[in-house]
Amino acid sequence: MTSPNSATLPYSPAQLGTQILIAWSGSNPGEPETAFLLAYSLGDGPDGPEAGEQAMHTALERSGLRVGGETLDATSMPNFPVKLLVQAGQAVLTLPHFKAQYTVPPQWLTAARDAGTVHGMFATRPWPAAVPGQPVGEEQLRAFVGDPEVIGTSAHCLLPVRSLG
Repeated sequence: MTSPNSATLPYSPAQLGTQILIAWSGSNPGEPETAFLLAYSLGDGPDGPEAGEQAMHTALERSGLRVGGETLDATSMPNFPVKLLVQAGQAVLTLPHFKAQYTVPPQWLTAARDAGTVHGMFATRPWPAAVPGQPVGEEQLRAFVGDPEVIGTSAHCLLPVRSLG
């Protein structure tokens, strides 16, 4: 018996629940700073976190992202439906199912502009502990984005930094 491809499963955008965006930057010793952008759901959709996780998986695949695969390099894909605009201290991420604007820290802006790219991580696993209006500590962020289960069930994409003008 085979299971259907998640990209063909129906879903309702409401199943995704509250979707959040967080930006940070970091580097390994001797390497330039990298700008990261994490998109995730709180798992608070009306059908529960499991349905939300499946809906996010489907939405990401329909957006052209590979869940659980290697990092997709979108820098040479001008028609790719996932877009990042960086302007006036804001990062605006647009996917077919999601659009969010986030005020980014100055070091993130510098890293994004210097590299011309941002590493996007799109988690299918909900993160209900990281709610809007509550600060997310470095250790809390590191625990979530560094969890092998979260890494393996996320889509990763190198996005070109675009600006107006």
